[in-house]
Order: sequence, then structure tokens, then C-alpha cells
Amino acid sequence: MDKTNRTELVIGKNTEKLNKAHIALLGIGGVGGFIFEMLVRLGVGKITIIDFDIFEESNLNRQILALTSTLGKNKVEVAVNRAKDINKKVEITAKNIKISAENIEEVLNEKYDYVIDAIDDVKAKVAVILFCSKTNTPIITSMGTGNRYKMPHFEVADIFKTSNDGLARKIRSELRKCGFQGKVNAVYTKDVPEKTEALGSVVYYPLMCAGVIVSVVVNKLIETKENCK
Repeated sequence: MDKTNRTELVIGKNTEKLNKAHIALLGIGGVGGFIFEMLVRLGVGKITIIDFDIFEESNLNRQILALTSTLGKNKVEVAVNRAKDINKKVEITAKNIKISAENIEEVLNEKYDYVIDAIDDVKAKVAVILFCSKTNTPIITSMGTGNRYKMPHFEVADIFKTSNDGLARKIRSELRKCGFQGKVNAVYTKDVPEKTEALGSVVYYPLMCAGVIVSVVVNKLIETKENCK
């Protein structure tokens, strides 16, 4: 049985569309690592990953790519090795760099079927949203998953219609300062965060957020490629 057969049993020949897709994934930490794992196992043909960080011991509680054997290693390097161990056919372009408004045109220098933003820097997230709007590139962005532990409830909405999310609030403010009037799909939760001394996280929150993001992207890719026939 082919490794993608069980996926094909559900979505049929749409697996071929995923195999031809090129997705840019920005950030492969808590949310991004799970997204990466899912994209590889779904059979997405080409994935560009962008992250500048290394794995630290504090990542072990929630990041799927963080193992005792990967501590101190570049996240993108670890991701490439893991992907090849799952699906040798996947094409990974790894960029060990911190994306910013100053380098975004150089970093995102190809045509992508979708950009997934899983970074946590406000200015970088705003730059990515503005760039994707300018280049007419489909984008979905992840909001906060920290300081929560109860049953997760994630939703997909235009970032200007999200609520109870501090990260989304900051991004909306920055986008308005730039005169941005477009729409951006964001995955967020209305779950009230706990008040803690520092930002914490439990593994199932970034995992659930990642699952919602990937489901949106997969269905949009299938729908878009069907409409292009």
C-alpha cells in the first residue's frame, strides 16, 4: 500500500494537487512544527521553511521537532532531516534566517500557492501580511496559543473580526497604521488566557491551532486547483 493511500481514500485524486503545491511555512516552532509535520505527511510536494532559531530545552514540552537529540541544532536543519525520513519525495527549501520587512522580498522570492505564517514577532507578521497582499499570495496566520489549558476552541476569521487575542489586537493596530484595508484569514481562540508570571504553553493548544490551519490550506488548495481547470 502506497504511503499516501490512506489519505487518497478520503480526498481521492486531490492528493495529486497537494503533490504539485508549493507552500511557504514561516516559523517551525510550536504551531509551525506541527504544521510542517502535517504538510509532509499529506504529501505536499514542495515546502519552503523559514526560521532562524535553534532548539532549546524549553521547547521540549510542546514542539514536535524538539527532541533531546536535536537540542542546540538549527530548526530548519532538523526539519529537513525529519521530512526526508517520512517522505523522500518531498522537496524542502530551508532558509535559516529571521524574516523582516527589510528582507522579505529577498526571502519570499518565489511563487507560492500558499503562505502560512506561524511566527510570533508582530512586526514580522505585519510585514508578511502586507507583502502577501501586495503580491496577491494567499496567506493564513496563526494567533496566540499560550497560557491556556482548557478544551481548545479555534476559529478562522478575518483578523479584524477576531476577539480576546492580544497578538491579533497588536497586529490589527499596526495594519491600520499602514492603511491596510484588506482581509487576512487568522486562526485564533476566544479562550481566556491564564494569568501567569511568564508565557507558558501546553502541547495540545499549538497542535490544535496547527490542525485548523492545515485543514484550511488543504481545502483551499483543492478548491482553487479545481476551479482552475
